[in-house]
Amino acid sequence: MLTQTTSRVLEPSDLDAALAVLDREPVANAFVTSRVQIAGLDPWRLGGEMWGWYEDGMLTSLCYAGANLVPICATPRAVRAFADRARRAGRRCSSIVGPAEATAQLWRLLEPHWGPAREVRAHQPLMVTDRMPADIAPDPYVRRIRKDEMETIMPACVAMFTEEVGVSPLAGDGGLLYQARVAELVGAGRSFARLDEHGKVVFKAEIGAATMQACQIQGVWVAPEYRGQGLAAPGMAAVMRYALADVAPIVSLYVNDFNTAARRTYLRVGFQEVGAFMSVLF
Repeated sequence: MLTQTTSRVLEPSDLDAALAVLDREPVANAFVTSRVQIAGLDPWRLGGEMWGWYEDGMLTSLCYAGANLVPICATPRAVRAFADRARRAGRRCSSIVGPAEATAQLWRLLEPHWGPAREVRAHQPLMVTDRMPADIAPDPYVRRIRKDEMETIMPACVAMFTEEVGVSPLAGDGGLLYQARVAELVGAGRSFARLDEHGKVVFKAEIGAATMQACQIQGVWVAPEYRGQGLAAPGMAAVMRYALADVAPIVSLYVNDFNTAARRTYLRVGFQEVGAFMSVLF
C-alpha cells in the first residue's frame, strides 16, 4: 500500500499510468514519450530509470533519470522528492533538461551537491507549428540521408554538437554512443541534409523524438562558410514538410534564447513560442 505521497522507481507494469502522465503534455514530453513507447519502463531498454511521484495513490509526476535528468509534469512537491532521490544516487547524467520552472527548482535543490555546472541555459524557448509556411518554399535539394552516407553526415553532426553543447560527442567512448544515435536516426529516415557539388553537407537537421502526436526537430546546422546565404529557412521548410507528412501533426523544437539568428529563422517558417525549457550542462 502506497502512502499518501511517495516516490518510487517505476516498473514495466506501470507503463499505462506513466504514458497517461506523459500524454498530458505531448509536445513538451515528446523526447521521453518516444523513448518510453519504444522501450517501455525496463531500465536496461530505456537507458535509465523512470521515477514516479504519487499523490493520494495516483501517479501524478515523473522524472526520467538516464543520460539526462528530465522532470515531467512535475509539481513542486514532486521536484523535491526527485531531488532527494537524485542527490542520494549521485550524479550520473550529463545534463538536467526539461520545462524551465521545474528544472530551475530541481537545479536549485541539487546545485549545492552537484554544482558547479559547466553551463546553465535558463531560458530555451519551446516552439511549435502545425502547418507549412505560406511564403517560404522548401529547399528541393534537402533530402533524406541514406544508410550508406553515414561517413558524409557524421562530420556535420559532430561539428553541430560541439558548437551547440561546447564539448565533442567523441569524448569519453570515442563517439560510439553518438554514432549509434546518428545511425538510428538515419536508419529511421529522420536525418536530412543538403549536399554541395562536392558531396559536403551544407545544411542538416534531424527529426529526433517522434510520437503519434508530436515530433521534435533537432541538430539544425548550416556549414559556417554557407551561413548568411539564406539556406536555413528553406532547409527548415523542407524538413517540416517531411515531418508533417510522414511523422506527426505537430512539429516542435527548442532553441537557445541567445541564438537570435536561429530564432528569427524559426519564426519566419511559422514556429510560435509556447513555453520554455531549461538545460543544465555538466
